Amino acid sequence: MSIDLILNGLQQGLVLAIIACAIMIPFRFLDFADLTAEGAYPLGGAICAVCMSCCGLHPIAAIFLGVVGAGVMGVGTSLIHLKFNVNTMLAGIILSTMGYSVNLRIMGRPNISLFECNGLFGPSIHANILVLSSILLLLIIPLALFLRTDFGLRFRAVGLNQNFAKKQGISLDKNTMLGMFVAGGLSGLAGSLMVQLQSYMDVGMGVGILIHGLASLMIGEAILGKSTLDRQLAAPVLGALLYQQIQGIALSLGLAPSDLKFFTGSIVLIVIALQRKTGRNA
Repeated sequence: MSIDLILNGLQQGLVLAIIACAIMIPFRFLDFADLTAEGAYPLGGAICAVCMSCCGLHPIAAIFLGVVGAGVMGVGTSLIHLKFNVNTMLAGIILSTMGYSVNLRIMGRPNISLFECNGLFGPSIHANILVLSSILLLLIIPLALFLRTDFGLRFRAVGLNQNFAKKQGISLDKNTMLGMFVAGGLSGLAGSLMVQLQSYMDVGMGVGILIHGLASLMIGEAILGKSTLDRQLAAPVLGALLYQQIQGIALSLGLAPSDLKFFTGSIVLIVIALQRKTGRNA
C-alpha cells in the first residue's frame, strides 16, 4: 500500500472518527439506539456548502451553522421519541428520510462545487491531517472533562440506569435532548469538514455513513473495550483510523470500490460474532 493511500486513509479516518464519536454518544451514554447520523451528516454538509458557495460566509461560520442545523435534527429525533413514544430507530429513519428532501431544498440542486471557495483545507495532505487532528482533540478533551463533572455524571446515569436517574431527580428528557443535539452536531461537523475537504457536496453523501461509523466504533471497542470512560472515548478514534486503513488495504489488494459497503457490513458482523463468542456485548 502506497504512502499516499495511507495518508489519505488517515485523513478520511479523522473525519470518520468524529462520526464514530457522534454514534457513541446515544448508543453508549444514553442507551438510545439512533440512526440520525445518516441524515445529520449530509444536512451539515449541505448547510455548510450553501453558506460558502451562495452566501460567501467564512468556512468556520459555515461549519458552525452546519453543526447547529444537524444538532437540531438530533433534537427532533429525541422529541419524536419522547413526545410521541416512537421507537428510537424509527424516529431516526423518519427524520433522515425527510432530511433528503430538506437537503435538496437547501442546495437547490443535487450537488454543489466548492472548488472556487476558500475552505479550511489546502492541497497539502499533511497540513490537512494536522488541522483535522487538532479539531478532533478540541472535541475529545472537552467531552472527557465534561463527562467527569457532576453534570456529566448525571448525563451518563441516564444511559446506565434510567430508573436510578429518575429517583435522583435527573431529567431524562433534557439530558436525552442534550445528548442528541451534541451527537447530531458532531455528525453535522463531520459532514461540513468533508465537503470542505473534498470541495463538493452531493445530496447522497450520507448514504452508508452510519454503518461506517458503527464499524469503526465496534472495531475500537473490540480492541480497547469499554470498561472505563477513557477507553470509551478512545475506541471510536482508534477504530476509525484502523477501519480506514483496512479499507485502503482491501482496495490495494484489488477489491472494487463498489464492494466496500458489503465489506463494511461483513466487518460489523464479524465483530459482533466475536463479541458474542467472548461474552462481550456489542
